[in-house]
Amino acid sequence: MKAMIIGAGGFVGSYLTQAIHDNLYCDIVATKMSQENLSLPGARVIDLNILEKDQIAKVLNEERPDYIFHLAAQSSVALSWKDPGMTVTINIKGALNLLDTIRELDYQPRVLIVGSGEEFGHIKDGTVPINEDAPLDPGNVYAVTKVTQNMMATIYAHAYGLKLIMTRSFNHVGPKQSPQFVVSDFCSQVVKIEKGLQEPIMNVGNLTAKRDFTDVRDVVRAYTLLMQYGKPGETYNVGLGHAIAIQDILGQILEQTDAKIEVRVDPSKLRPVDVPIIEPDTSKIFRDTGWKPEITLTQTIKDTLDYWRESL
Repeated sequence: MKAMIIGAGGFVGSYLTQAIHDNLYCDIVATKMSQENLSLPGARVIDLNILEKDQIAKVLNEERPDYIFHLAAQSSVALSWKDPGMTVTINIKGALNLLDTIRELDYQPRVLIVGSGEEFGHIKDGTVPINEDAPLDPGNVYAVTKVTQNMMATIYAHAYGLKLIMTRSFNHVGPKQSPQFVVSDFCSQVVKIEKGLQEPIMNVGNLTAKRDFTDVRDVVRAYTLLMQYGKPGETYNVGLGHAIAIQDILGQILEQTDAKIEVRVDPSKLRPVDVPIIEPDTSKIFRDTGWKPEITLTQTIKDTLDYWRESL
């Protein structure tokens, strides 16, 4: 058996490699962009540009993976506001190239298409937690691309009988995440202040938004279980099932440092539109796979702070 991770150069790639090794016990091929430097213990790394359909066909026909995990995406909401064209091209055109290539194969791999909880967008008061059948109302460019990706994958699964399983993955956090994302941003700023690399002022964005945060190590375990037990053509929420205000996240981070820090709102960190709350109902994935998160947010924050303390 062989698993392929498409887009392994991002935050999730190394964690998913380990989870596949621990849970699926198969050979692993991981793809990256040619300009990326990537070494993943336990995986053979090759180049692949998902915007080139011929490259996808060549790689899949040569490797013939039994499992395909599609991670390749422009995954930053903030960056999607700054460069919507790039986000649309990578997330929609890239996914369509992959789906079309899989449709043309002479065998049927199981494929996990990773989406986002951002697809639900503006959620009405009193309707959380939201299940997979809730109306979609994307509130940013990134979310629109992920809604489109999910709709295309659902159509291809039902029209062509492809073994596609889709996720709506909510915020996942942990060590090695880019400081483009809020928890890693806060933790890196704290450590810079601890080390005297930044004045004792933390710059923040909107602290009132509520989000569901799950440790990346729990998320990738969910992906391996979905690959085994998820139902083709179905979409699964992947998350903790409990939203927490960014203000409370910040409070937990500040509790784990002795530094005296002033918090200031930085207008450049505010988004043109921000969704007030996103919180998933995760009963479906638990019912079909038995998955539930195991790592506490306190532990995730500690590990992320320790990562930055070692790295900076």
